[in-house]
Amino acid sequence: MSIDTARVQNRRQPHFDKLEDILADVEQLNRGNIKSLGNWSSGQILHHVSTVMNQSIDGSPIQFSLILRIFGKIMKARVLNKGMPPGFQLKGRAAEILVPRATTWESGLAEIRHAIHRLQSEPNRAPSPFLGAMTREEWDKLHCRHCELHLSFLVPQDN
Repeated sequence: MSIDTARVQNRRQPHFDKLEDILADVEQLNRGNIKSLGNWSSGQILHHVSTVMNQSIDGSPIQFSLILRIFGKIMKARVLNKGMPPGFQLKGRAAEILVPRATTWESGLAEIRHAIHRLQSEPNRAPSPFLGAMTREEWDKLHCRHCELHLSFLVPQDN
């Protein structure tokens, strides 16, 4: 049975100003046991955000409708500055590409480390299939907001 992620309680509230903050949070989580409060495992979450990071460099195979792209342009400033609400369900081709397969924490950790290294060292950025053309700084901001959302579902465990 699927969890309604819009209603999940006790999520963390991470805030990231730069890519290094994301990596620092992930490395901190790596120091102990983690519980995922949503539908995806911790490894799946890292795989998902890494996929989006890599697509910001390589381009995305997803093509949204004109109406969604117009909506994206209207929502761009809000998304970049205020983040994304939980509970959004990907559909169709976007789900095929972005809903992560079963992935271990270790594999997801290697992926996010590599993706952040690429973002720090490769200057080119592709357009977002939803928000359109974006600068490197805007993409970094989007990755911060995207990771704030998904990493909020990962909570450290004492045992």
